[in-house]
Amino acid sequence: MTGLTVLVPCFNEGAQVDVAHKELMAELAAIEDLEILFVDDGSTDDSLARIRTLAEADPRVRYLSFTRNFGIEAVMAAGFRYAGQPWTVQCDADLQVPPSQIWRLLDGAAEGHDIVFGRRVRRRDPLVRKIGSAGLHWAARTVFRIEMPRGASTFRLVRTPVARTITELRLPWFMAAVPLVGARHTMVDVSHRERDSGRSKLRLARLAGHSFELFFGFSWRPLNALYLIAALGLVAAVLGLEVAHLLVSAGTLAAVALVGRYVHRLAPRPPAFYVRESNLPLRPEDTLSHGAPTPPPPSRPAV
Repeated sequence: MTGLTVLVPCFNEGAQVDVAHKELMAELAAIEDLEILFVDDGSTDDSLARIRTLAEADPRVRYLSFTRNFGIEAVMAAGFRYAGQPWTVQCDADLQVPPSQIWRLLDGAAEGHDIVFGRRVRRRDPLVRKIGSAGLHWAARTVFRIEMPRGASTFRLVRTPVARTITELRLPWFMAAVPLVGARHTMVDVSHRERDSGRSKLRLARLAGHSFELFFGFSWRPLNALYLIAALGLVAAVLGLEVAHLLVSAGTLAAVALVGRYVHRLAPRPPAFYVRESNLPLRPEDTLSHGAPTPPPPSRPAV
């Protein structure tokens, strides 16, 4: 099999759904075994209605629609689970990376790699977004010693079985998990352009929370810092240094919160997503009713 699934995450994309479908098909129609898999992450606009219309007109369009907004990690988990082809490319609906660049990823995979990341050349995002992204990657590599493919983006081509292996680990960052499993990966330069419409759906608060998931999910260095705080507290207590003792006490409170965050990660977690609607056969465990049909409620008896 040499087919390709194009995984398109959608959250309140509106008319951009049609634009994405048109451009993707114009570029990739020559691929015989091609499917476009839209994953609707609980949109509240007409994104799902537009996807339904596309699916009715084009048998290559498949879709999943979540019961609510679960986030991009859930979108990837669902998309890779239900991808029907041996290779899957993740392509955002905003098309900031043109569909023509997918061929560059495919050329990289032909060299024997499991995963090919697109590295955006002359990235066309707001300056604060670019600085924040660069700072996050620098902190991950330098401060927390997390191995990550340098310059990798969410525009990527993955061998579908490998992607399933990674997403089933339920780790918060796909690209940070790639080196952990030893997947063969590489990087290719891709062009980048302004969004065709609207603004990015990824807000600063979510980016910050996602960053904490990266730091605490892949690094033990914060816990190692707690040992230093404990040692300093012991020294301050022995020497009777009140100011130092107060500072260490404040650090201890922060340490308790940090340990609590690690412990929270060990708690049982609910499924990554639930699907409300799809034109694909679903696993029972991925639906709220576990595959049971919905019977009509009892009706009022006739008088």
